[in-house]
Amino acid sequence: MIGVLLVLLLLPFLLYIAAPQIRKMLSSGVCTSTIQLPGKVAVVTGANTGIGKETAKELAQRGARVYLACRDVQKGELVAREIQIMTGNQQVLVRKLDLADTKSIRTFAKGFLAEEKHLHILINNAGVMMCPYSKTADGFEMHMGVNHLGHFLLTHLLLEKLKESTPSRVVNVSSLAHHLGRIHFHNLQGEKFYHAGLAYCHSKLANILFTQELARRLKGCGVTTYSVHPGTVDSELVRHSSLMRWIWWLFSFFIKTPQQGAQTSLYCALTEGLEVLSGNHFSLSLSFPVTAVWHGSLRRLVMRQ
Repeated sequence: MIGVLLVLLLLPFLLYIAAPQIRKMLSSGVCTSTIQLPGKVAVVTGANTGIGKETAKELAQRGARVYLACRDVQKGELVAREIQIMTGNQQVLVRKLDLADTKSIRTFAKGFLAEEKHLHILINNAGVMMCPYSKTADGFEMHMGVNHLGHFLLTHLLLEKLKESTPSRVVNVSSLAHHLGRIHFHNLQGEKFYHAGLAYCHSKLANILFTQELARRLKGCGVTTYSVHPGTVDSELVRHSSLMRWIWWLFSFFIKTPQQGAQTSLYCALTEGLEVLSGNHFSLSLSFPVTAVWHGSLRRLVMRQ
């Protein structure tokens, strides 16, 4: 009993000492590509904070014309100005995009298509996590509606522009949580049963299924697509759950910064020679197959919903 108590008392201290090495291990996988992007056009959703902001900043640093697709335009303008000052790139633009409203998605796409001749990089980064039960403007459960369906529609509306701009890439930010996800077509709206954590997992699985099926349909056309797990990152995603905020605080020594979390998205967006791995899922810049890749009929069902 005394030994157990000593371990419990010493555990926080030992974790504190070991934290730098553990965090270094968890933060491995850095995008080492030196490719520059002058003349290239990129869209990053949810780019006014966290991983999206850091992703947009790096793309701007490399010379791309970057669109910050954000629900909060005022906050987006502040971030755009910050990126412009830090990178010296004035081609950082903000456009309103609310992924919980298909009208907003269509308005964004219509404006972008009228404004730009090309689109080389689309990073579907925005998301919600562990929200209390709610629905989008179109009546979809919020996690599935924003994390999957909103990005599905956005990608569909911009797809011809991506095809006209080849080689081009689509990066879908998913999560390791997809392993706990299931696609319950009889309960897509969560009306029969709802659990905020599982709803998030289901939507992240949908991201991967979408990526796999999109890659299959686009094979050979010059547009490639990838899904990524950014790692456990300090972000605003946990704002809806006091429990998750407490857990994030408790393990803050091990959680990645947004800049570290952006590396896998950047790796898939920028690394040369990655075309042969289109449709794969990446974590810490390492590609590995996902079980869901074999569920071809399920992938196609997700594409039709």
